[in-house]
Amino acid sequence: MSGFAARLDQITRRAEELRALLETAQGSQVATLSRELSGIEPIVARIAALREAERAQRDATAMLDDSEMRELAEAELQELNARLPVLERELRLSLLPRDEADERSAILEIRPAAGGDEAGIFAAELFRAYQRYAEARGWRWTMLDYDENELGGVKGATAEIEGRAVFARFKFESGVHRVQRVPATESQGRIHTSTVTVAVLPEAEEVDVQINDTDLRIDTYRASGAGGQHVNKTDSAVRITHIPTGTVVAMQEEKSQHKNRAKAMKVLRSRIFEAERARLASTRSADRRGQVGTGDRSERIRTYNFPQGRVTDHRIGLTLHKIDRVMLGEMDDIIEALIAEDEAARLAEAEA
Repeated sequence: MSGFAARLDQITRRAEELRALLETAQGSQVATLSRELSGIEPIVARIAALREAERAQRDATAMLDDSEMRELAEAELQELNARLPVLERELRLSLLPRDEADERSAILEIRPAAGGDEAGIFAAELFRAYQRYAEARGWRWTMLDYDENELGGVKGATAEIEGRAVFARFKFESGVHRVQRVPATESQGRIHTSTVTVAVLPEAEEVDVQINDTDLRIDTYRASGAGGQHVNKTDSAVRITHIPTGTVVAMQEEKSQHKNRAKAMKVLRSRIFEAERARLASTRSADRRGQVGTGDRSERIRTYNFPQGRVTDHRIGLTLHKIDRVMLGEMDDIIEALIAEDEAARLAEAEA
């Protein structure tokens, strides 16, 4: 018996043991056993589906010797031979260690990097593209901060995206995004190259990160930006510094200092939570700076080339010639390709 088959037997036996134990369990033991069983029941169902398909394959193969049944058996085998690898792959994926943060909502941050005003304009456009993508999936998009400049671009923008498994789909967007196009302010028609940084953080709850008030330095100041009635009139903007880690979050979107502080704390918790996750995970960056890079033009995960109408993700070599659709929020082709590549890499590592 292969190691894979033995592992499947072990999981099936454990599910049977848990069901038997639950018949006599009492008190807190019921919750503990039920939690473990609910975690492996989807895997047990996949094991049953795979083994049923394997039995059907054996039966169909045996029927090939029967001249009256051969045509039916060949048709069934064709279907089963295509279905079995899919079932096995799905099962192997379900056995991989899960990133517990995948099911969470997310905090999305965008900042212009190299390229001056054009970087700020593209940062605003990319931020809106992500908003359209999130809303099309039925997720709740809440603007936490939007520091607009005079040209319609942003100095920085932050949003909360609430929904099931938001982080799982957005996490591969973290990094440096490069744009190549002729800016509206360019009179000579020259193509400029600019970059923006994107950081996607799993949303943290208060129970995930313990923050002591004594570890915080909170400064208030007057909001600044392209406009708005509250700009430069009250000290509504808030800057929170987490002294032990040096993490700084500034928020000025709301007119209320209290609301800005609450939003800043939400982002601060998520940054600290992700930094700790990254520190513990050997395959990931040690801190947030490693995640988003420096913003240099040579550090990029994706290029948006407007003159050629293409978007290229350099990590997987994927090029799509539909930049207009991508900027309207149609990003599933890119995101699903990144997820598939990650799954393939993790499967290869697990089987090595």
